[in-house]
Amino acid sequence: MDASSPLGIPLHQLLPGWIGLCLIAALAWAATIAWAGTMNVGPGTMGMSLATFLPIWVVMMAAMMFPSVAPMAIVWIRSVAARPSSRDRVVGIASFLAGYLCAWAAFGAAVYVVLLGAGRLANDAPGTVRWVGAAIFAVAGVYQLTPLKVACLRHCRTPLGSLFHYASYKGPVRDLRVGIHHGLYCVGCCWGLMIVLVAVGAMNIPVMVALAGVILIEKVWRHGTAFSRVVGVSLLVIAALVLFFPSLLPGLTATPMSSM
Repeated sequence: MDASSPLGIPLHQLLPGWIGLCLIAALAWAATIAWAGTMNVGPGTMGMSLATFLPIWVVMMAAMMFPSVAPMAIVWIRSVAARPSSRDRVVGIASFLAGYLCAWAAFGAAVYVVLLGAGRLANDAPGTVRWVGAAIFAVAGVYQLTPLKVACLRHCRTPLGSLFHYASYKGPVRDLRVGIHHGLYCVGCCWGLMIVLVAVGAMNIPVMVALAGVILIEKVWRHGTAFSRVVGVSLLVIAALVLFFPSLLPGLTATPMSSM
């Protein structure tokens, strides 16, 4: 008998698609690292317009999120949507992921506005930086401990109930709609972690890797909910530390180049 994943699909069916999406994520990581090498960590939008920022943000989200969302996408297409051919499954997964990234793109537009404010703050009121940074980490930490975080994480970890609800969706854009809906839950689960990038820099690769690891562990480890609470407490500790070590906030610290 084949072992099954937590989502109820045999691992031998889940694994190839998961590997494929992880390879796409690896390419997205390569592109993100290449872009990061051409710009400063911070502060703010690093001179990017919204039209430039959003495509980079979407690629960043593909890099960080595809490994953790892959099981959900594959289970939807193979088990619930029941696509008869490999081509149908590929098209279905692509539509699902497009919808998923649409949700993150919408959140990215909001992040851009926040980054604009952070950049102005770093240049105009540097004395407040440590307090703003502490507030960002504190908000991220507190959110990790809230019932809303738990509810969104539960959906991402065991979405079987929603999958059967999605089965009632009709029409040619069904997979896109499912991806958007699941993506919104994912934004609800992870937005607190993502705002940390405002404090440390939107293109801070080490922090991005750490956050991607946290998100993956939260969603696939059987103790993921407890782990998310540990992360929340850790963020609160960092919130206190940045008051004494503002160098931990490169995303809010103006450099001579950014001031010019």
